[in-house]
Amino acid sequence: MTSTSPFTAATTPGTSVIPRQDWDRAPWNRWTFQHVREMVPTTPVRRGEGPASPLPEKLQDIDPIGFELDGRYDTIGGFLATSYTDGLLVLHRGQVVTERYLNGMTPRTLHLSQSVAKSVVGTVVGILVGRGLIDPAAPVTRYLPELETTAYRGATVQHVLDMTSGVVFDETYTAVDSHMAKMDAACGWKKRRDPTWPSNVWELVLSLKEAECAHGAAFRYRSVEADVLAFMLERVAETPLAELVSRELWAQMGAEQDAEFTVDPAGYALGNGGFNATLRDYGRFALMHLRGGEIDGRRIVPAAWIEETRSGARPDLFGGVYREVLPEGAYHNQFWIEDSKRRAYMARGVFGQLIYIDSEADFGVVILSSWPEFVNVTRSRTALAAIRAIRDALSS
Repeated sequence: MTSTSPFTAATTPGTSVIPRQDWDRAPWNRWTFQHVREMVPTTPVRRGEGPASPLPEKLQDIDPIGFELDGRYDTIGGFLATSYTDGLLVLHRGQVVTERYLNGMTPRTLHLSQSVAKSVVGTVVGILVGRGLIDPAAPVTRYLPELETTAYRGATVQHVLDMTSGVVFDETYTAVDSHMAKMDAACGWKKRRDPTWPSNVWELVLSLKEAECAHGAAFRYRSVEADVLAFMLERVAETPLAELVSRELWAQMGAEQDAEFTVDPAGYALGNGGFNATLRDYGRFALMHLRGGEIDGRRIVPAAWIEETRSGARPDLFGGVYREVLPEGAYHNQFWIEDSKRRAYMARGVFGQLIYIDSEADFGVVILSSWPEFVNVTRSRTALAAIRAIRDALSS
């Protein structure tokens, strides 16, 4: 896939041809996912003053590795050429095996990760749980008492971490009046279609008054759950989310570059999908998880939280369309459990963002993409088939 800039020489200087309401949609996302700060307000996640954690290299040519899905054979090289991939980084035994940039991306480019941001937030929750500042079994209203007037009343922090709260939240991405459409406006990514809609993300959370089932009864993907957790983090730490992620995670793990969050009109950093970082720093995040919460000899996340994330999911709550992609999967602590038996897990985002973590094989992958679609089951299954083929080839 070649790089496509939405700007042309014929365009009036200073005027973008990108529609304001569709900047994050195809075909514009091929460019905008690498230029988010030029589209919406952002706030930095500082890397700190220390040295970057090393990423040792043992580069290999993985393009010839073959894989098969549904009777169709392909190679990793073929996958990269047809999958709208912008960046690929593969880790094996603590070393970078492959680092590839496509579609104009460079090692210094910050790339939007969409819902990978949720796993960043979930990781910081684990850090504060390890310090005794948050109890996953406690009602979320212990930390955010304002939610007593919402459908979150009675939900525990763990329910929110696992997206089993029972709160009604319509995640339909293409509907003009869904909760997700209201989220797009509340977070500052889009214009409000209706003046009665919430004007920021906190107002949106407070508007969720309806329950669809008992808390803990079933998994339902709700992006807003990550924001509930982020507001809880801010309240407990008395620190804005971007500054907290910098202090507790980004600087501690030795990121090479500042990251950034998009911010809503009230200045809140979007915890459910507004995180941007470089390919290599996403790789450091993966390596830290592969090392059980450590990197470069520094303990960042409690080992018990990492282990509980890998092992504590309930596959029986997982179903529907998700089974088509992850037949053995589940969801826990804001991570997707790719294989409950193997305990491999992932951070995933729409349009093809993916961080894959398999501690058993000491193997991790970061894929940054700009798919034409929000969600595509075939593309998801193909990416996972490619990842497993790389893992098996490196482990043989």
